[in-house]
Amino acid sequence: MKKILFILFTMVTVSSFAQSKYQQGMEKAFELWKSDKSWEAANLFERIAQAETENWLPPFYAAQINVFNSFGEKDKEKMKAQIEKARNFLNDAKALTENNPEVLVLEAQILTAWVVYDGQQYGMKLSPKIAELYKKAFEIAPENPRVVLGKAQWDIGTAKFFNQPTDMYCDDIRKAIELFAAEEPAGEYYPQGGGEYAEQVLQENCGN
Repeated sequence: MKKILFILFTMVTVSSFAQSKYQQGMEKAFELWKSDKSWEAANLFERIAQAETENWLPPFYAAQINVFNSFGEKDKEKMKAQIEKARNFLNDAKALTENNPEVLVLEAQILTAWVVYDGQQYGMKLSPKIAELYKKAFEIAPENPRVVLGKAQWDIGTAKFFNQPTDMYCDDIRKAIELFAAEEPAGEYYPQGGGEYAEQVLQENCGN
């Protein structure tokens, strides 16, 4: 009996330690990211993903950092390398979660990065797929603020490209801001936040 209790205690202790290591790693990665050490954060998320093979969040964040850092990149080879890495991480995340709106938004952002890099070459080619991804994400989670904001931003960008009015999308941005304010995380370390950025988007595109 003592042996059984010892084994159970050991299993619980190891499990708690593993969870603690995961939490410590995630906290450290987010701290690095907030301290403008995004590449160090991405590397740490990658190492966590290698240990947490059933968890979609670490590869998701590793992908997200590579995507975000690709916006504004001028060197095409660096751009290709970052996007390819982001795609690989995103594929890992997709294999672990189905119909996830956060993943769909990030997939749309991967394609958007190419449109921003060279609109003439990639705009017409990738625009339908981007719109489709946002549409699917919105159908799954119409109250997700990142979905609402991402879709509104894309709609505004498309309207501007075709010299069409954008006012109709301002209410969507305002709705996203309200959703950000009321958002409760779906789980530990799940994507959250973005209200300040939404305010900036509103100011830049709607003036208030």
